[in-house]
Amino acid sequence: MNTKKKILLVDDEIDILDFLSYNLLKSGYDVRTAINGEKGVEVARAFSPDLILLDMMMPEMDGVETCEKIRSITELENVMVAFLTARGEDYSQIAGFDAGADDYILKPIKPKVLMSRVNALMKRTNRTLESATNNVEYIEVGEINIDLKKHIVSFKQAEINLPKKEFQLLVLLCSQPGVVQTRDEIMDKVWGSEVVVGDRTIDVHIRKLREKFGEDLIVTIKGIGYKLKTS
Repeated sequence: MNTKKKILLVDDEIDILDFLSYNLLKSGYDVRTAINGEKGVEVARAFSPDLILLDMMMPEMDGVETCEKIRSITELENVMVAFLTARGEDYSQIAGFDAGADDYILKPIKPKVLMSRVNALMKRTNRTLESATNNVEYIEVGEINIDLKKHIVSFKQAEINLPKKEFQLLVLLCSQPGVVQTRDEIMDKVWGSEVVVGDRTIDVHIRKLREKFGEDLIVTIKGIGYKLKTS
């Protein structure tokens, strides 16, 4: 049985695919490649990767659209997706996280740094978040209802579809309503202590939750973190 972790590379530049494949294969990963977004979705369905490294700027179907399509596939909704791109603007990163990405890695990147980021992503866990909810299967706070087992969220009796990280962040806040979660605690519990992501990551996800549940739901504690409003 093949126990290697599986990585899918999606990029329209053959040289980039060759470079990434070489370094990942050398490190013991099972690697597949795709030359465009449409093919990437197709390979992802068949390959069921643990991680997808996805270029943002591709012709026809760009990385954001590709990520959204991947996230819409039930069997792939929990796969980790990291954009690997030369575009470092805030709006590009926000678009990537809005599409459901877990991380955003800037090109050019040295092989050792790349492997460090990939290895960290592969080790990412949510043990602390799991311990916060213990064996709880259902959380109800005000008009928010969360079925942890089925990964279903409803608000004012209407079901709301949340990407994985938004779901986990909401679960964390709802598991201790009124309790301030520091930015470091949120990063550790939702993204994992071994992973370094952009400073805007938490802000983007908080903003998306506020858009869906109301601006007043999550209270900002300036310089510290966030808490769920209890009344």
